[in-house]
Amino acid sequence: MKAGVIGATGYAGAELVRILAGHPEIDELILSSVSFEGDQLEDIYPNFLGRVSCKLLKAEEVIESSDVVFAALPHGVGEKYAAACMTKKNHFIDLSADFRFDADEAVYNAWYDGKTYQYPDLHKNSVYGLPELNRQKIKKRAASGPVIIGNPGCYPTGGSLGAFPALAKGLNRADIPVIVDAISGVTGGGREPSRSFHYPECADSVAPYKVASHRHSPEIARNLAAMAASGNNPAPQLIFTPRLAPMNRGILSVIYIPLTAQWSVTVNNAMMPPSKEIAAKTAEIRELYADFYRDEPFVRVLPCGMSAATNRVRQSNFCDISVHLDINGSTLIVTSAIDNMVKGAAGQAVQNMNVLCGFNERAGLDMIPALF
Repeated sequence: MKAGVIGATGYAGAELVRILAGHPEIDELILSSVSFEGDQLEDIYPNFLGRVSCKLLKAEEVIESSDVVFAALPHGVGEKYAAACMTKKNHFIDLSADFRFDADEAVYNAWYDGKTYQYPDLHKNSVYGLPELNRQKIKKRAASGPVIIGNPGCYPTGGSLGAFPALAKGLNRADIPVIVDAISGVTGGGREPSRSFHYPECADSVAPYKVASHRHSPEIARNLAAMAASGNNPAPQLIFTPRLAPMNRGILSVIYIPLTAQWSVTVNNAMMPPSKEIAAKTAEIRELYADFYRDEPFVRVLPCGMSAATNRVRQSNFCDISVHLDINGSTLIVTSAIDNMVKGAAGQAVQNMNVLCGFNERAGLDMIPALF
């Protein structure tokens, strides 16, 4: 197969190239960049020297010559390329938000600077590309022709995967919101320089941003509602707060899920260390999580007593999840860790390609995380 990447010189685009260059089913890479059209990729990113020697073309040339096309572009740009791919019968995997909300233009318009759909019919047939949620839907659509995939956002990936088992099995109280408190590395802001991601502004500091107004909130809420509905449970309310940390890669999400009486533990004195009953209930919920994700190639449920950490998933497509019960016995605390550039962007896009094309889902992604 020939794989095309439109926007190959952004952080997510370059990460796509890095992963696809080692994919056993990809014979050729065809790349484009508006900013560096006509240049050689290895002149911009010397890490590709000797591995990927590729002239950066026009986007239209990429579509014409490729079998599957990835778009790592700003929001509101990709629709015309998706339309061209559907005409040529190429799968199109979009890393922006343009196809994350299916046909719900009102939500997209409200959260993404008033942007509207230029090709509304395309959105009726696109699929939200979180494989752990929509794998069978992706396969079904692919069986009947080319597919548009809306690749999930990075925060929604980590936050959703951490909460899914509890919501599907009805562990949570419906009357108290689920809280997702997440911290991200600076590559999540993209390659274009800005004051917020300027070194003196973000080094030696951790700070929340877009509190109660982050555009990933509706995407997470939609995912949680879909998973709750799969178990015939009501959709939970969501409180989401993102924070920026002075690290290049990674997202750590801490998810607080209020438990029903059935899943809570009665604690007589919360001033004392966690009881044996809390440890037993934690182990029970951990087994529920492990069973839920038993067949998922990229979700690792950690042993009791271990916490998820971003350095253990670096440069990998894994999502690590750890399960804890608070000392009051009434709140499940789940931590999930992903690499925002891989499982949160490029790696997940390649995973979607593998599902679409019937490849081994691990193909090109079976790397061991880089600890240091």
